[in-house]
Amino acid sequence: MPAQQFTINQPTISTVLSWIRDNKIAVPEIQRPFVWEPTKVRNLLDSLLKGYPVGFLIGWKNPDVKLKDGSQSSGKIVLIDGQQRVTALMAALDGREVVNKGYRKHRIRIAYHPVNREFAVLNSAIAKDPEWIPDIAPMFQPGVSPFEFSTAYCERNSHIAPKDVFDSLGALLGIQGSPIGYIELSDHLDIETVTEIFIRVNSSGVALNQADFAMSKIAVNETYGGNTLRKAIDYFCHLAIAPVFFDTMKNDAEFAHTEYFSKIEWLKNETDSLFDPSYTDLLRVAFTSEFHRGRLQDLVAMLSGRNFATQQFEEDVVETSFGKLKAGVLNFINETNFKQFLLILRSAGFVDGSMIGSDTAIDFSYILFLTLKKQKVAPHLIQRAVRRWFVLSLLRGRYSGSFETTFESDIRRFTDGDPLAYADQVFAGELSDAFWTVTLPQNLVSSSNNNQMFSIFKAAQIVSNDRGFLSDTDVKSLVEVKSDVHHLFPRDVLKKHGLQQAQYNQIANLVVMDSQINIAISNREPIDYFAKLRDQVNGGPHSWGNITTPEALAENLRANCIPPRIAEMGVDQYQDFLAQRRILMAEKIRSYFDAL
Repeated sequence: MPAQQFTINQPTISTVLSWIRDNKIAVPEIQRPFVWEPTKVRNLLDSLLKGYPVGFLIGWKNPDVKLKDGSQSSGKIVLIDGQQRVTALMAALDGREVVNKGYRKHRIRIAYHPVNREFAVLNSAIAKDPEWIPDIAPMFQPGVSPFEFSTAYCERNSHIAPKDVFDSLGALLGIQGSPIGYIELSDHLDIETVTEIFIRVNSSGVALNQADFAMSKIAVNETYGGNTLRKAIDYFCHLAIAPVFFDTMKNDAEFAHTEYFSKIEWLKNETDSLFDPSYTDLLRVAFTSEFHRGRLQDLVAMLSGRNFATQQFEEDVVETSFGKLKAGVLNFINETNFKQFLLILRSAGFVDGSMIGSDTAIDFSYILFLTLKKQKVAPHLIQRAVRRWFVLSLLRGRYSGSFETTFESDIRRFTDGDPLAYADQVFAGELSDAFWTVTLPQNLVSSSNNNQMFSIFKAAQIVSNDRGFLSDTDVKSLVEVKSDVHHLFPRDVLKKHGLQQAQYNQIANLVVMDSQINIAISNREPIDYFAKLRDQVNGGPHSWGNITTPEALAENLRANCIPPRIAEMGVDQYQDFLAQRRILMAEKIRSYFDAL
């Protein structure tokens, strides 16, 4: 019979709250924005009052770690499921302040009507009504006499029978004795098993997010400054998206006096939205660049003190791991590093966040940038290697699917030997002649205008300073102002001939162009609007765009990889057109990559 991997108990609400007060169980959400609406807090209390089940809490006991003197130190229990419920109870019954989405502390006051046995979120009308208890938290404080509280209420509401009040307030206070299911996972379980258990127990079947787990582990370790590091990660990611958040961040007086505050202050004036990292991005880059590992569950294990060589949990490992993680975070948020990395992406033609469809590709490219910089590789070689690696990652989908193994393999090859030689080896192996002439044209057979291949093609046009289709505005400007993506063979025309979305939205049928020209062309077939263009460039009436010579038209078609024969093509030749344009687009992307 297999060993039991957990224990199930039914502690009371008061017991769980005492664990929190005594610091026996860690609830990192106390430091994070509380996402529940106040009405949800009210509903939780109503369920408890009525004796309804409120779900299970799941805790994972931290492994005991070996201290320097040889003794064992028992770690806190990390609450991995039920954090919002526990935080709600602490806010409503314990009177604790919570942090809202704007990172401001505030109280959630839940009122109670003894006669109706009804909860409500406190508002101005309830506050003026003597039949309501405006805030139930004072009733649950140690040393408060229920009898005196009830008596004072009856004096304010003499028309209400005291017995009804005593019974109702007794039921309210009885919430403390309500049982709640608590599953404690064994301390010897690894992150993979904990994740599997979470999936099976959680009715939604959603896998435990490894980054969330890691952030919880970071937040609960105050010994090595994890609680402050956790805030630095959160605040950086928030500021990257909304610089105005800086004024709110200053309200956190404790954080304002840490070293991290000055490290991320530069974001208050930053408007570049090319890469707005999530905390998952930041964690992954910091972890892989410093630890040379790819799996975030390894970070959780090391922050717990796991020594992979001895399979024991040691305090030295905890201390070292927090130190390395802090160094990785500081490298990520460093203004010079971050801006230099973004300049590299822009120099590769990626000038807008909408062009980057792979978070993992950009994450590893930043990892590579930091790694090469640490190895003191010449700046111009770093720029070239990172540009090419990023585009390679997109072209080959290198970090799609189960990418963590590839992350770990790549970072170790980059750090164990000559990094540039390894990069060249991958380029040669992954981007052979067969890839450019066969595989890439096949990859361009796609119906999504968000497909990464189309973004790479636009990047190639941007680097070449190409103009938009029939336009004197460059593709870079058109992309930055969210230009129209035009169908060379109009969508409505193809639909009328029975073609489906997967056919008329082919990448090879799309082109970047000015919205006014797009509107003017409307639903004309190429054979129609090119007839007008021929007249225009030969001195005839001006129809659209500013192309006025045959040479300028030919150059515009070349820059946009459009076969010249399109001028004579009808719908029956659409498939031939697509095949020809795919080859031209692939050739342009190849030339672009070679020049990076």
